[in-house]
Amino acid sequence: MREGRIPHAQLFTGISGIGKLQLALAYAQYLNCPHRTDEDSCGTCPTCLQYRHLQHPDLHFVFPIVGSDEVCDSFLEPWREIILDKRYFDLEDWHSALGVETKQSMIYEKESGEILRKLSLKPYGNGYKVMIIWQPEKMNTTTANKLLKLLEEPAEKTVFLLVSEHPENLLATIRSRVQTVRVPRLETDTIAAALTQEGMDSTQAMDLARIANGSYLAARKKADESEENQQELRDFIALFRDAYTVGVLQDPQKKFESLKRLRQWSMDMADSKVGREKQKHFLQYAQQQVRENFIRNIGQPELNYQMAAEREFSVKFAPFIHTGNVEAIMNQLDLAERQIEQNGNAKVIFFDLCLQMIVLIKKKK
Repeated sequence: MREGRIPHAQLFTGISGIGKLQLALAYAQYLNCPHRTDEDSCGTCPTCLQYRHLQHPDLHFVFPIVGSDEVCDSFLEPWREIILDKRYFDLEDWHSALGVETKQSMIYEKESGEILRKLSLKPYGNGYKVMIIWQPEKMNTTTANKLLKLLEEPAEKTVFLLVSEHPENLLATIRSRVQTVRVPRLETDTIAAALTQEGMDSTQAMDLARIANGSYLAARKKADESEENQQELRDFIALFRDAYTVGVLQDPQKKFESLKRLRQWSMDMADSKVGREKQKHFLQYAQQQVRENFIRNIGQPELNYQMAAEREFSVKFAPFIHTGNVEAIMNQLDLAERQIEQNGNAKVIFFDLCLQMIVLIKKKK
């Protein structure tokens, strides 16, 4: 960059929630700032202000939408809003902003014509025309092939910035024609500091930052879902406490009461009001907690990623998750998740899961 060599196409990759899109936007602003220094754009000139508000005429966006008859420009208002308001977001958040539940958003063939049209326009200033493509792996085959042609024959002073979480799903020929920038995960302390600045308790912020595994967005979502997570923890505790009582304790009355509670637990979990997405999410949560308890049991607390309430339960529960049963328990939870995904009978699936946990929780190391 300092030597005047600007790659015509770059691919920013990394996990969700680490600022890839923000990095691409900052880079685009830097390219076009007439007063940039060796380190950064000036941030105050008219060009920088237009970029800050995502309003510069030479800044163009492509992103997944729903509806093959539409183009991205039809959704520019909510797109700008979600960037400016949330900054860190994922495809699920984008769907919510659009008011759709479907996950079948795509970058359709019609968009390729819009890309050609925009890049054929005379530039507004003396800078670069920038085309930011968010989630390029969502392009259909026709659009991807047309983009490939543009990358093979780039227009003068035109820069493509692709922002992807799954670059392996891009055409290999596209990957070969872009310069890849691998954006690292955020440091735990960096995430914790950001959460603390937002007013969060420092202990909770550090717990969330560790669980997030380098993603600010994951930490933020975990905080927003605290009530749902508390319910999932309660469901997890109820399942394994009663499974332990039935499988291990000798008191017939307690065993009978716990078996009745497990039956009710399975019916509550299978209730249609819960919904399959929440059922799957609980089973994923349960797998994560089993993993955390096993790690605690083998004496690796530095590798534990739990909130305070989860750690409190694990102190007594972890000894029952060991080499003799951890794999089988994980397999049963994974099987239940797949069966729910395949629209299996939830009542049967969850009650069978209860019975399997009764057997597995009493296994010896």
